[in-house]
Amino acid sequence: MIGGFDYALGLTQAFALFLSVTFLSYVFTILRPYVKRLPGRTGDPAAFEWHIFIPCRDEAMVIGGTLAYLRENIPSAHLWIVDDDSDDRTAEIVDNRGAADPFIHLVRRFRPDARVGKGEALNAAYTALCDWLGPDADHRRVVVCVLDADGRPAPNLLRVCAGPTLFGDPTVGAVQIDVWMSNRGDRIPCPHRGWLRNRFGHLLVRMQDLEFRCAIAAIQLSRRKSGTVAMGGNGQLSRLSALDKIGGVDGRPWGGSLLEDFELGIQLLLAGERNEYTSDTWVEQEGLWSFRRLITQRTRWGQGTMQCAKYLPDVWRSRNFSGLGALEVLYYLSQPWLQLLGTLVYPIPLGLLIWRIVVDPIGMLGWLGEGGWILFAIYGTFGILPFLVWGPLYWWKCEPKIGFLRSLWLGFAYSLYIYNFYITSWRAFSRIVRRRDGWAKTRRNAESQVGGRPVASDV
Repeated sequence: MIGGFDYALGLTQAFALFLSVTFLSYVFTILRPYVKRLPGRTGDPAAFEWHIFIPCRDEAMVIGGTLAYLRENIPSAHLWIVDDDSDDRTAEIVDNRGAADPFIHLVRRFRPDARVGKGEALNAAYTALCDWLGPDADHRRVVVCVLDADGRPAPNLLRVCAGPTLFGDPTVGAVQIDVWMSNRGDRIPCPHRGWLRNRFGHLLVRMQDLEFRCAIAAIQLSRRKSGTVAMGGNGQLSRLSALDKIGGVDGRPWGGSLLEDFELGIQLLLAGERNEYTSDTWVEQEGLWSFRRLITQRTRWGQGTMQCAKYLPDVWRSRNFSGLGALEVLYYLSQPWLQLLGTLVYPIPLGLLIWRIVVDPIGMLGWLGEGGWILFAIYGTFGILPFLVWGPLYWWKCEPKIGFLRSLWLGFAYSLYIYNFYITSWRAFSRIVRRRDGWAKTRRNAESQVGGRPVASDV
């Protein structure tokens, strides 16, 4: 019995350690381009025509402020707001602004065609823009930017993206910019709630800011080397000519995946376009203080990643992907499945340890004293270190005001925060098994409810 226990414990520990060491190696690989990143040169925005797509569903609380911000800070860009059959005053607000401003355009959609996904809303804006431009427009000079309804891009957005290594390079078809949480410093993110809820909400928003500005930024910078930069749902810019290549005869560049942004990036790469990333400019969005809403959002992302696995055969066959690039895409698309596997494998050593203590406490104490504890120490270190490192990096590269000691706490908190992916991977898998693939809008922090009855898509 004891021999069987030792074998099972050793086997599961070895596999769990292999997964942990692999991930730790990956983390330290992506750290180098992140730490050594230097700012790029800016360009002349007048060399391009800029158009911003903003898909909206019940965004009356934020869209007015977004329009005012964009018209003041990025006045040369045309704004295309897609109202996806909102139940609130979104369309009315945009229509009133557009009546007095030729740079604001309202694209309206109605059920049953509306509310079927963000990708379809963006396709409607693409069609409206192409019709507005006319047949003689040079689509290589037209750049489309996708923003959330609460998105606040930095004022230098156009100068940076017009730079010689971004759209100033004719081989670049798309650019993803950095994403920041606008409420990262708000210590009372959920008014009218208690002290504990606000402390937790503030920490949750900080975790999202750290995640996007450190971990995700590092991944994207490393993808520049592999040629697999991914597109995000906010702060995504594409040449109109690149969108034309993947839009097909139906004029639908965006697909139906729940991760339509990543899907777009893959399709652009398959079409021979080059994706780029920059953190020299950014877009701010509201971080979620509600753990429930965060889980809903990340479940949709996880399910979308699982759906995009269908592109793996095309990626492996494509000459537009290097071997390293294909491996990077495989690694990314395997993450939700590895997280499912991890939730099954990682608890086994702990469960076996508890069982052994119960049936043979004296023998177990002897095993631990003879060096068995080292295995668990290594196991724990490799499970925490890859996430702990982002706290000090966040302090050093992003938020020096938080201080070094607090950054250590944030790194530890991030090592716990990351476990939400194990929850969302199982929820996403459950939705796939049940064939539920509807698109659920993530509610704003200030919304107590979303107007109207959602389609059968809430997670």
